[in-house]
Amino acid sequence: MRWSPPSLLGVFAHPDDESLLAGGVLARHAASGARTAVVTATWTPGSHRAGELADALHVLGAGEPRLLEYADARVPESAPGRPRFIDAPLDEAVARLVRHVRAFRPDVVVTHDDYGQLTGHPDHVHTHRVTLLAVHAAGLEHLHPEAGEPWQPGSLCLATHPHSGVGELGGLLAGVGKTVRSVPDERVTATVDVRPWLDRKWAAIAAHRSEVERRRSLPGILSRLPADARGRILATEWFTRLAVRPMPGDPADPGGLTG
Repeated sequence: MRWSPPSLLGVFAHPDDESLLAGGVLARHAASGARTAVVTATWTPGSHRAGELADALHVLGAGEPRLLEYADARVPESAPGRPRFIDAPLDEAVARLVRHVRAFRPDVVVTHDDYGQLTGHPDHVHTHRVTLLAVHAAGLEHLHPEAGEPWQPGSLCLATHPHSGVGELGGLLAGVGKTVRSVPDERVTATVDVRPWLDRKWAAIAAHRSEVERRRSLPGILSRLPADARGRILATEWFTRLAVRPMPGDPADPGGLTG
């Protein structure tokens, strides 16, 4: 039986996280015919960053923005009248995400690692927590029954950086006062070479124009680098896979994130 690529749902804190952390994998899966989509915890429809997110997702082939519509912890105007994501009732945030998981029915969910992927932004860390809870809750019929028919993703993959993979990026982040939180190499279960999709990944990152204009943001830092240096930093994506249930498909590549 011919193996088909697993469907992939990214869940990230802010517009641009999807492109920076999993843009290559999203582009690869979309190019192979897999269904892909992204849920973003913060910002609201009609905001400039939601518009930039739409452009980035178009580049990656990941459909339209799916927003939880909470405020960024550091930008309260990102969702007027809404609580900051980190302040919202936990069960409410989980239920909102469960609705998206059940509607899209992904085989694989990708999100931030326990540290919040390198810089430890509080929204990144909280997205990890909420996603972990929502992935399990989505498969339980008596949890959030109002959110649709139960669906259990096969695996949860945490976008991360091993100690050995920080390289040039560590110095660049330190240069703007940001702390680097990487993990021991043995915690990484999938290392993906995304060089064939590098142009598309960078185009998606660059679509977040307001971030490219900021000096301390990662898109802004990357935009000021020579193309070859930027390529070295963006050419590999790392993940820690957590099994949720057995998933049909290629037993050598259950998460669709290796090779």
